Amino acid sequence: MSTQAHKTHPYHMQEPSGWPLFGSFAALTMAIGAVVYMHTGFYLVLVAGFAMVLFTFFGWWRMVIGEANNGVDHTEPVKTGLRIGFLLFIASEVMFFFAFFWGWFHSSLPILNNVAGTWPNGDIKPMGPGGIPMLNTLILLTSSVTVTVAHHALVEGDRKTAINWTGITALLGVIFLGFQAYEYWHLVNHQFGLSDGIYPSAFYLATGFHGFHVLVGTIFLTVCYFRLNGGQMTPNAHIGFEAAAWYWHFVDVVWLFLYINVYWWGSSSFAHLHKVVQ
Repeated sequence: MSTQAHKTHPYHMQEPSGWPLFGSFAALTMAIGAVVYMHTGFYLVLVAGFAMVLFTFFGWWRMVIGEANNGVDHTEPVKTGLRIGFLLFIASEVMFFFAFFWGWFHSSLPILNNVAGTWPNGDIKPMGPGGIPMLNTLILLTSSVTVTVAHHALVEGDRKTAINWTGITALLGVIFLGFQAYEYWHLVNHQFGLSDGIYPSAFYLATGFHGFHVLVGTIFLTVCYFRLNGGQMTPNAHIGFEAAAWYWHFVDVVWLFLYINVYWWGSSSFAHLHKVVQ
């Protein structure tokens, strides 16, 4: 940390690192491997690239955690910058899902698409709001409460409570993913597959990417769980946990929009409304 020892400002100037170069090479290898796999079925390059990307994640984030724990680099201006950066990342994710909702409404609303047919298309029976979707909604709403409890406990210095409720939140994320996997299995085998029309494509794209975000959030919270166990977070220094909690709340809010528009509105009253408009 030679350049950091004599600094006269509160900002964190990064030391030279090979992780950006290695990460770029890993991503390129994974992309080439994906192309090769889709054309020839040969998957070893794809697996190697994916393993290199995971190794980059582990090594780079390990370095960032070390910077957070050394008590020198993450000053208050640096923490503010990290918070703003993560909020901007969440804003970009909002626009990411906005594109999915736009595709959903463009394909289903006659006012946006003059060639729209019946919705759902064909003889597809849509997924209703009851059953697993309702259960998953309750699970995510509960997890939003548990992560908030964990956050407040951490701020108040109650590390044991923060650890327990963070673990519960991560477990709820795993349960959500398990129910969604079962839901997909049931839909593919009994109702509709991915290539059965625009409705299944829009449905799987929106809910599937949300499921991926739940997976990312669950991993995020699991890392926080182990870091809390290791005493790496304090009431005054827990940017990583704040980011995980914000991300989890974002995932919860997106799910509420998906549940209302895709499962409830998209499968019941709207089908009748569409025929009336036609």
